[in-house]
Amino acid sequence: MTPDTFYYKVYEIVRLIPIGRVTTYGTLAKALGTARSSSMVGTAMIQAHDPRLQVPAHRVVNKNGLLTGKHHYETPTQMQELLEAEGIIIEDDQVKDFKKVFWNPLLEL
Repeated sequence: MTPDTFYYKVYEIVRLIPIGRVTTYGTLAKALGTARSSSMVGTAMIQAHDPRLQVPAHRVVNKNGLLTGKHHYETPTQMQELLEAEGIIIEDDQVKDFKKVFWNPLLEL
C-alpha cells in the first residue's frame, strides 16, 4: 500500500486516534478532504482488521456513536470489548457520552 492511496491515508489518521476516544467515518472523510466518502472509509475499516496493519479500527463508529462495524469482527462483541478495555462505556451498541469521547482530527492535525 503506497502513501498516496485512500486507504493508506485513512489508516494514518485512524492510528492517531487516542486510546479511549472515538471518531466517525464521516469525520475521517472530511479530514481527508473527501466529505462524501464516508462509505469508502467504512470499507477501509473492514480491510483494516489485518493485524499487520496495526489500525485501531474499533475506534471508528457511525455519526451517532453506534457500533455499526461490529459484525466485521471475529465475534459480535469484540468491537465493544476493545472499546470497553480502553474505558469507553457502551450501552445497546452505542458509545455512552459520545460527545465527550469524540475525537476530531480536524482539530488535531
